[in-house]
Parts: sequence; C-alpha cells; structure tokens
Amino acid sequence: MRKTLLLLAMAMYLVTPLSGQNGDWISLFDGKSLNGWTIQSGSAKYHIEHEEIVGTSVPNSPNTFLCTDQIFSDFILEFEVYLVHTELNSGVQFRSNLAEEEMVFWYRDGQGKLKQRQLPEGRVYGYQVEIASEEGGASGGVYDEARRAIMIYGSAPREVAKNAFKDHQWNRYRVECRGNSIRTFINDVPCADFMDDMTKSGFIGLQVHGVGEETTPYQVKWRNIRIMEL
Repeated sequence: MRKTLLLLAMAMYLVTPLSGQNGDWISLFDGKSLNGWTIQSGSAKYHIEHEEIVGTSVPNSPNTFLCTDQIFSDFILEFEVYLVHTELNSGVQFRSNLAEEEMVFWYRDGQGKLKQRQLPEGRVYGYQVEIASEEGGASGGVYDEARRAIMIYGSAPREVAKNAFKDHQWNRYRVECRGNSIRTFINDVPCADFMDDMTKSGFIGLQVHGVGEETTPYQVKWRNIRIMEL
C-alpha cells in the first residue's frame, strides 16, 4: 500500500538563537555495546573498538544508518567524529524516521515549485548534518536524506565555518533543535542556522555512505555521543 503525504514545506533560512536548556545530559552510547541502536537501510558494518563506534563501508550497499531506538524532539546533541578515510562521506541523522511502507513526499522547493520524492519501504529519511573531508567544505551543513535529497542549508559562507572541520583528527559536533529552529556547530564554530518544519521528531542515526563497488573498507568513528532533551 502506498502512503502519500502532502507536505507543503519551505525552508526559511533565518537566524534564531536557541536558549533555555532545562534537561540533563544523557549518554546514547555506553562505550561497550550497541544496546539501544539498530542498523537500518543498508549492510555496512558497525563495531566497538576502544569505546568508540566504528562504521565500515562494504561494497554494493546503499547508505547505512545505525539508529537510536529512542525518538527525540527538541534537544541538543553532541558527539565527536573521526573520518578515518577522507574518501568516505558520512553524516549524522537527527529527527529522522524510517519508511514503514512505500511513501511519496510532496513539497515545495525554494522557488515554490511543487516536487515529488518516492521512498521505498525500509528507507531512512530526514535531516542529516554533514561529515566530509576538508576539501569538500560541506561539513556542518544540513542535508535532507532521501526525502527532498537536497542540501537544505550549506555550511555558513564564512571561510572560518567552511574550514571548521579538520581531517585526520577528532571533530566536536553540536546540533541544536527547538521547534522549527535548527543550528549546527563544529569545534564550537557556528555552521548552519535556519528554520524548517518538515519533521518535529525522530531518531538519531550514524551514517556510513554507500561506496558502490569499491572494496576498500573505508571507516568513520564516533565517540562521546550525548543528548540533552529540551
């Protein structure tokens, strides 16, 4: 059965500060197990090493996501990430969901044109903060995975924001969501800051991007993953 959703939403790129932290930090990863997490959409591998989650690409797999079983709405998410191989694009999903059956999304793009995207059953979709090499310059931007399949908000135009992500080292990310307001930071440098209302809640997901037929086991690592609900 096809499920059709009429979502007439436009991203409005406004600067809106978030305030009013009123929760406690919750660790999403205990450093020892993947309890509370489930792999979705692909067949990339995830394992634990030195209290870190290691994601490893495999050939002929679509994008894969290690997703929290818990759903979150308004929150501050923090984590550290190390892109072991800069050839691998990665990201972290937030306020994301799983298509439980075939779905069709309708939305209006930035020019007001009505567009359609079709998702197969079992596909992860939703907001993703980008993790990419320094050369790409996209880290910290927000992509709408599978749904609109566009970069909703690129990293800030200032060079300092574009260069916030550093290759071959751990990078600290922060994602703030309250209502329609979404902000991202890398190593304390502001990156994305905008308004969007496509999704109010969803899970957190660690992405290993598909690599086609490439057999090299590219890796990305995460640690110190925590969230504060607002």
